[in-house]
Amino acid sequence: MTALERKKGKDLRGQQVFLRPEESSAPALNTRQSTALSEQLQDALLRLAAVVDARSLRAALRDSIQELLPSTECVCYYFLEGDSRLLSEDPPHELPPEGKIRSIVEQLKRCQCAGLPLPELPEKYRICLAAPLPAHRRAVVIPILDQERNKAIAVLLVGCSPLSDQDEVHLNMLEKHASVACVRVRAVQSSYQRPPPSPSPIQSHNALLNLSVSDQDYCELDHNILQLCGELFDLDAASLQLKVINYLQQQTHSQCCCLLLVSEDNHQLFCQVVGDKVLEEEISFPLMFGRFGQVVEKKKSITLQDISAEERRQLSSMLGCEISSMLCVPVVSRATGQVVALACAFNKQGGQRHTEADEHAIQHCFCYTSTVLTSTLAFQKEQKLKVECQALLQVAKNLFTHLDDVSVLLQEIIVEARNLSDAEICSVFLLDRVSHELVAKVFDGGVVSDEEKEFRIPADQGIAGHVATTGQILNIKDAYSHPLFYRGVDDSTGFRTRNILCFPIKDENNEVIGVAELVNKMNGPWFNRFDEDLATAFSIYCGISIAHSLLYKKVHEAQFRSHLANEMMMYHMKVSEEEVCKLLVTGIQPVREIHPCFAEFTYTPRSLLDDTTPLGILSMFEDMGFINTYKIDLRTLARFCLMVKKGYRDPPYHNWTHAFSVSHFCYLLYKNLGLTNYLEDIEILALFVSCMCHDLDHRGTNNSFQVASQSVLAALYSSEGSVMERHHFAQAIAILNTFGCNIFEKFSRKDYQRVLDLIRDIILATDLAHHLRIFKDLQKMADDGFNPKSRNHRSMLLCLLMTSCDLSDQTKGWKTTRKIAELIYKEFFSQGDLEKAMGNRPSEMMDREKAYIPELQISFMEHIAMPIYKLLSELFPGATELYERVAANREQWTKVSHKFTIRGLPSNNSLDFLDQEYELLQSQGAFGSDDHCLNGCLEDEEGGRAHIRDNLTITYI
Repeated sequence: MTALERKKGKDLRGQQVFLRPEESSAPALNTRQSTALSEQLQDALLRLAAVVDARSLRAALRDSIQELLPSTECVCYYFLEGDSRLLSEDPPHELPPEGKIRSIVEQLKRCQCAGLPLPELPEKYRICLAAPLPAHRRAVVIPILDQERNKAIAVLLVGCSPLSDQDEVHLNMLEKHASVACVRVRAVQSSYQRPPPSPSPIQSHNALLNLSVSDQDYCELDHNILQLCGELFDLDAASLQLKVINYLQQQTHSQCCCLLLVSEDNHQLFCQVVGDKVLEEEISFPLMFGRFGQVVEKKKSITLQDISAEERRQLSSMLGCEISSMLCVPVVSRATGQVVALACAFNKQGGQRHTEADEHAIQHCFCYTSTVLTSTLAFQKEQKLKVECQALLQVAKNLFTHLDDVSVLLQEIIVEARNLSDAEICSVFLLDRVSHELVAKVFDGGVVSDEEKEFRIPADQGIAGHVATTGQILNIKDAYSHPLFYRGVDDSTGFRTRNILCFPIKDENNEVIGVAELVNKMNGPWFNRFDEDLATAFSIYCGISIAHSLLYKKVHEAQFRSHLANEMMMYHMKVSEEEVCKLLVTGIQPVREIHPCFAEFTYTPRSLLDDTTPLGILSMFEDMGFINTYKIDLRTLARFCLMVKKGYRDPPYHNWTHAFSVSHFCYLLYKNLGLTNYLEDIEILALFVSCMCHDLDHRGTNNSFQVASQSVLAALYSSEGSVMERHHFAQAIAILNTFGCNIFEKFSRKDYQRVLDLIRDIILATDLAHHLRIFKDLQKMADDGFNPKSRNHRSMLLCLLMTSCDLSDQTKGWKTTRKIAELIYKEFFSQGDLEKAMGNRPSEMMDREKAYIPELQISFMEHIAMPIYKLLSELFPGATELYERVAANREQWTKVSHKFTIRGLPSNNSLDFLDQEYELLQSQGAFGSDDHCLNGCLEDEEGGRAHIRDNLTITYI
């Protein structure tokens, strides 16, 4: 349509608009394969689209269910026979007409239950379907519906695990495709019903035609017809027609003969062969074309004198010669008693008219050959259906490769719909529910440019509006006689609309999302029933592809928003050059200048001021030799340390101070236990960096809370487990990928991949659930002896060392341990308050009204902390003092427990009152000095409070 024509059409609201295809198609655009649907789902849908018989339908449904629901134990299939009987062939039995299963089927909805009544099931399926089923198994009843009749035409009984939300979505799609397949199979079956036993050919022939002809009169004809039947071995209907027509021409002495085949589904006559010539394109015309319709209806022969001059002219045009005589005889199917073809003989030799003997010869011929001919035509129809199904599969593949751009997808839909139906023009409208309008931006021949306005019509007017409102397909054989068609556009453009096939496009919820219109059938007088069925199947693929294209667009927009949010976060975490220069201005300070005891287990790293901790990290990097060994750029390292520090939030316990303390304990292990004799240098480096990053962006809540609250983190990581730990690792990678922060940039490709793998595994090991899973293996490794050449031993040792670093606050003096408990429970109780606000019941340790802190701490030390450091001391004798200090702290909790008369924390959130007895004992020399354990635990001179945190406490997960 030209721009002027389109402009004229814009004012015609509610009117039918069709656009001519341009000479050249729109330029091809780049496409990407969508990953919206899983491969199993696509395979299942495509498999169903190809079935044409009941056996392959049963197999396709069974295989599709087992692929979509991997936990499936059994699938029992019933197919509707008659009006109400539901029959199964494996084993052969009938679904009881009454009972629980039948009542579920009558509700026409899928039902999931804990089992089905035993008497209603065949013995084969009772184990996996009969009630009661265990909690991890379910019986699912799936009615397959005929949407037009609103009736179940098949039923599936499935034994499987409880259905997930994703399973429900997949089954919704499968049921729609199964419905189309079942309707198609029933239609094919109904067209091949076997006839009852019939009398001999000659008897039935005479009876059918009410003829009084003796058997002897047919002797010569019988000889000729037997010879003809011996030649009818072709599977091609045109070849069979050539032989039959040649026989008729000889028997009737006619110049030319032809067969006008009757199409029952769309009431057309079509001709494929004329004389000895197979037409390149079959000729078709309405069944009610002149007197020929009466021949079909009354089953009576006619001659040339019975037809009009116009009909004679059209027949002459089809034959390519003038007609002087004609005999048209109906061919009646012995199976159905219906007329399946009209046998026509033209121009009897010698200028004579056709006689009754000619009519008898034709009738005698088809008494023997009509069955072969109709069977071959049915076979060809089935082959055509197979080809169309294969074409539909290809269409589906084509559509699912254009999900990234809705406009390109709609253009592809137009092209495929036009090619499938052999239509002259196709238009696609999407439903805008906000404005209640049908919108077309993509037309047959291209896409509306940005300067042109998209075309809109009211969603309740015209043919497209009627289909959008009713959701039903509309096949209009004569457009100008239909009350909904507006012919003003045709009058203004000169285009003639003969017929229209308009069908709805629906989404997975069976709601109309668009309308497609096919205009002017090219190889027939109008669109037939086959086109309607094809359009129905095609519309399912259109609906799925459009819905997923829109979803694909939303996902991309969400990704862009996520990237933008990540960029904003990184911008606010950005480290300025001024901060880097300030950190490096004094150079890297030797560790002994930080504190004389900095490298001893008795040192408490929390005594350092928060602003000096990044410099402490640099000092430890230098003292462990990482900077020189791996050629780490100092400015890159400084920027990385400052970025990691900014990546921590400020909950009471899980903050940067905790990360620094954990990193310092890793340094202590390196200095005091000789880790170089146990681990490779790159593994020690990965352990130290993991300690720095292991709690990045911690929110003060644990994994269970993330899952229960259905947070964004849970949506990203819950399927893999260890939600927070995976987020910490992802944040570490984000910092490494930030410009100027990649401290591993000079690593080889192999070492770079290995160090990232190590950091991932070590950070994931901070999940106490992981530690408890491998504890027996750790104990066995300690009992058998550590093998530094074993990669598995080194991997398990790294996990143990990470856990011991994470809990290292328990190895310090009593005041530090007590203050750590105060801050941990402050964080825990905050989470418990959030859980209560959500309507959930928090665990005892998270509930400030129920938690008895001394008992929880003693249990944590006995079951978690002490076994860890006991195991560490068995591997490293130098770690014995760590175990002894944890045991001493556990004993002190026992001694002060009698002072703890409340649940939760005191009103001032402080546990200082527990120190009175400890200070008395300390003054008597019962404990070592704890004077330097101030950092992050006690008030500093200015009254500020440093924060501390940890990822692990009792089963604090």
